[in-house]
Amino acid sequence: MAVGTAAITSSSVDFHHLVDPNRKWYNNRRLIILHAWLVLLLITSSTNGFDGSLMNSLQSMTHWQTFFNRPEGGTLGLLNAIQNIGSLAAYPFSPYLSDGIGRRPSVWIGANIMIAGSILQTVCQDINQFIGARFLIGFGLGIAGSAAAMLVTEASYPVYRPQVSSLYNTLWYSGNIIASWAAFGTARINSDWSWRIPSVLQAIPSVLQFFLVWFVPESPRWLVSKGKETQALRTLAYYHADGDESDPLVLYEFEEIKAAINLDREVKKNVGWKALVATKGNRKRMMVVVAIAWFSQWSGNGLVSYYLNQVFDTIGITDTNVQLLITGILAIWNFIWAALGSFQAERLGRRFLFLTSAVGMTLFFTLQTICSARYAVSQSDVAAHAVIAFIFLYYAAYDIAFSPLIVSYTLEILPYSLRAKGFNVFNFAISLALIFNQYVNPIALGKLGWKYYIVYCCWLVFETAFLYFFIIETKGRTLEETAALFDGPGEDLHKIQSPANAATEVRQDDYDSEKASDSPLKV
Repeated sequence: MAVGTAAITSSSVDFHHLVDPNRKWYNNRRLIILHAWLVLLLITSSTNGFDGSLMNSLQSMTHWQTFFNRPEGGTLGLLNAIQNIGSLAAYPFSPYLSDGIGRRPSVWIGANIMIAGSILQTVCQDINQFIGARFLIGFGLGIAGSAAAMLVTEASYPVYRPQVSSLYNTLWYSGNIIASWAAFGTARINSDWSWRIPSVLQAIPSVLQFFLVWFVPESPRWLVSKGKETQALRTLAYYHADGDESDPLVLYEFEEIKAAINLDREVKKNVGWKALVATKGNRKRMMVVVAIAWFSQWSGNGLVSYYLNQVFDTIGITDTNVQLLITGILAIWNFIWAALGSFQAERLGRRFLFLTSAVGMTLFFTLQTICSARYAVSQSDVAAHAVIAFIFLYYAAYDIAFSPLIVSYTLEILPYSLRAKGFNVFNFAISLALIFNQYVNPIALGKLGWKYYIVYCCWLVFETAFLYFFIIETKGRTLEETAALFDGPGEDLHKIQSPANAATEVRQDDYDSEKASDSPLKV
């Protein structure tokens, strides 16, 4: 960790002194417009969250079970896993689309595919069509999700980037909430529309993106990488400085982006898939990226996310309405804590939140395991209620870091040249972990019951230790400065910062001169 620590404490010029203190997200028209467009991208995650809750809810619906002849075993496992298999199929294409034609067109293409999948899912007449529909939704999400998350990170106003980019994964729960409560309501419809209506609702975010995404600004980083520097500067100025292309903050961002991308072009080892593991810094990045991706799905949360009904069964809660009600309340609870973590990312720091989350998950999951064991022995209602309480506390701990930070932290530690491919590996690791969970968890729960929880208790101890030794703090830095942290206190960070510092020093002197010359006129 010596290299990481040195990198953190190495001197760098902070950009915050260049920020206009009067330019806030709530009082500046351009920032309000920018954040409205970013919300349009953020809701891509809502589609994913909707799907995550939808399959849990559909399995509790009588009409869905009857229409598809009560799927079980391998068929049920495939129904749960096929969306992630669709995402896996998209990952070989998504980085080339995002880097080739741009982030914005990639979101639009993914939205089209998800709309087609939602339509097919709504009108399907057999289980094969249903499986095909979920594959299409996953494929479209694999393309749109990667591009949307990167565009949010790369277009954000630097002051609010940590909070806004952390909201991407947090809004997974907005889809989760809508799906949970929509299913809770439509379950009372005495026809196939009890499960078809939620399928229609799943398309809403994609329909909005289909019509509106072309109004969203393209990534300034992508524009610079394609030689469109004038357009990149104009975009930065329009949204970050009310159109002033000589604003010190805009010049700082612009020069730093150019320097970082030019540096990547000069160093051939930073280009291509091999670049992900070509240097010590990149290997460390990818180790952290793959680890937090796997941890996000393999911390015990997979038991609740996809097989909550079976968890309820192990503690004697079998009433369908009660199960759906707890699922809906848990979705709202998760969203509250994930949003709290998003807004505290810059104030408390990523490392603090990750470690607090890991310690809390280890504690509460262990207590949940103990109470599950007590219920298995005594059938005590008190033990069953305690399990529910500890599930909620466990998720509060999970949500303050692993819901908001896994996407934002991954994207900010990857330099531009590796961002699309590295984020693709991140998504690939998540999909593998999900598929593993969806096939292994129900089998293990059926054979071992509460004893299966002990595996996760041990894993969470390892997870906490890993995060302690390898998570580097990144708060208070621009995207380019953050990405350079993993390369150690060498020349790269200096090369990135020097042009930006020089540009802003010149402009700051100009601003000071203008203020001095203007003072007599203002009196």
